[in-house]
Amino acid sequence: MDRRRILVVEDERALADAIAVRLRSEGFDVDLASTGPAAVETVARTNPDLVVLDVMLPGFDGLEVCRRIQSRPEGAVAVLMLTARSDETDQLVGLGVGADDYMSKPFSMRTLVARVHALLRRVERHPAPTPTVVHEFDDVRVDEHARRVFRDGDEVHLTRTEFDLLLFLARRPGAAFARDRLLSDVWGWSRDDSMTSVPSRTVDSHVKALRRKLGSDVVRTVHGVGYAFRARG
Repeated sequence: MDRRRILVVEDERALADAIAVRLRSEGFDVDLASTGPAAVETVARTNPDLVVLDVMLPGFDGLEVCRRIQSRPEGAVAVLMLTARSDETDQLVGLGVGADDYMSKPFSMRTLVARVHALLRRVERHPAPTPTVVHEFDDVRVDEHARRVFRDGDEVHLTRTEFDLLLFLARRPGAAFARDRLLSDVWGWSRDDSMTSVPSRTVDSHVKALRRKLGSDVVRTVHGVGYAFRARG
């Protein structure tokens, strides 16, 4: 199997080197970039499997990098975004421009590696071709095969992770799932990844993004349990 390639985009050289050393020890090929323009150019040249992307960069920031690389004709690339702030608004903006997951600084290298492995496991899934399957709930339509979502007839753009989460819930309308179950089945986390180190806010932030894009009634909170897609109405 070919070695997976990761681009680390970080302008703090000591941190970038530390991340690169750890990821190489895990068997990945690693490239480095320290500015926004260099990150976009390196993605175009190397076509990495995953980008570890800091938000604060010279040239232009990580949010703009994410917008540009996710709009390439070649298609989206998995992005793990790093932010020095834990502000929820920053995290939602990052998810909104196409990041698949985020981590707040400071973080442990063990957690970073676990997130990278989990994200790659999820995006590397290659399900067999299936007939067109459409889930319709009042004004929401989820086209499973085409990976497209519509509300009131208008297409709504979702990131890869948002769509995966919505689809998991839409396949089981009315059923409530705990955050740990969603992290396992949607994000690809296993118990070996030290799931206790994963903030449940990862799930919460994606749910809030879905509500912002599709309406607050699409995913409901089941207190004491987790989240559920609204039942057919």
